[in-house]
Amino acid sequence: MTDTVLQKKKKPPPWLLYGILGALLLLALLVFYFGSPTISSSFKDPGFLWKRLVKPLLRMTLLISIGLFAGQIIEASGWTGRLSAIVRPLMRWGHLPDGSGASFTTAFVSGTAAQAMLVTFHEEGKLTRKEVILTSLLNGLPAYFLHLPTTFFIILPLAGQAGLLYLVLTLIATLLRTAGLVTFSRFSLAPRVLKMVDEKRERKSWRVVIEETWQKFLKRLQRIMLLVVPVYLVIMLVSQLGFFSWLRLKLAGGLTSTVVPVEAMSVVIFSLVAEFTSGFAAAGALLDAGTLTIRETVIALLLGNVVATPVRALRHQLPYYMGIFRPKLGVLLITLGQTLRVISVIIVGAAYVLLTAL
Repeated sequence: MTDTVLQKKKKPPPWLLYGILGALLLLALLVFYFGSPTISSSFKDPGFLWKRLVKPLLRMTLLISIGLFAGQIIEASGWTGRLSAIVRPLMRWGHLPDGSGASFTTAFVSGTAAQAMLVTFHEEGKLTRKEVILTSLLNGLPAYFLHLPTTFFIILPLAGQAGLLYLVLTLIATLLRTAGLVTFSRFSLAPRVLKMVDEKRERKSWRVVIEETWQKFLKRLQRIMLLVVPVYLVIMLVSQLGFFSWLRLKLAGGLTSTVVPVEAMSVVIFSLVAEFTSGFAAAGALLDAGTLTIRETVIALLLGNVVATPVRALRHQLPYYMGIFRPKLGVLLITLGQTLRVISVIIVGAAYVLLTAL
């Protein structure tokens, strides 16, 4: 009730968003001025605006639109109960409602649709803010499996056995994270009373469902893009100023020399500066040359994961999360998600180091 009333009030300007963007831009300018990073050559490219701004924004808008519309169609058509039934035992053990189960199941197909469903359920009073946060964090498990096929067929040829071990360890970390979240949910949320819904009584024709969904979709998409576009503009500018490259190198600097040989630095650096594929290619080359053992390669890949993924999330996910959710909640979800991910990978990595040292 309270959530619904609050949603109807005129929403204040997203001052937190403006503050974060301003601080980030100022920090990037200071780093560029005092740290002398290499500025991206993209600024000199005539097609810069199309390649780095317009095209990515169009792609992001398309993906958000598809996911948002699909999520609202699922909710409006009454499929929530059917989707949630697949994982209902797990959700019920964690004292989470059917809306959480529907979002969790949808995340195996589309992360955007799953997150959009959470926003819809929260605005309709079906999920509390705490349930939204817990479900969004739990959606990290289906997100892992969603990208697993592509990741597997890239990593295995490049890094071989070390790459396979890395995948197994990150999967264990993801399962550990999920188990911890569900357990926390069970002890922090009150049990939900199971309500039987007569879906036949609620059934609507597809024409009615689409008409009702379309207006809500346009309104929400407009609100989302008004947040996404300025965030993306600032993140793109900060990236071109070399801030993220500087940050990644600073984070990686003190890790490799104390845990793995100096030669492994290239694996971490390539994981940071370029896409993750470059890190695995470097790992495979060092492994084949006999410079690194399988154990050292796995540790280097885990270090690259710990350091690179949070920075990559800040760069790529911040506009998306601030658009789908409110800026304050979006920042909170990214912070919690990346913190838990790093902690779980460190725990699993430490266990691997200790077990293989015996």
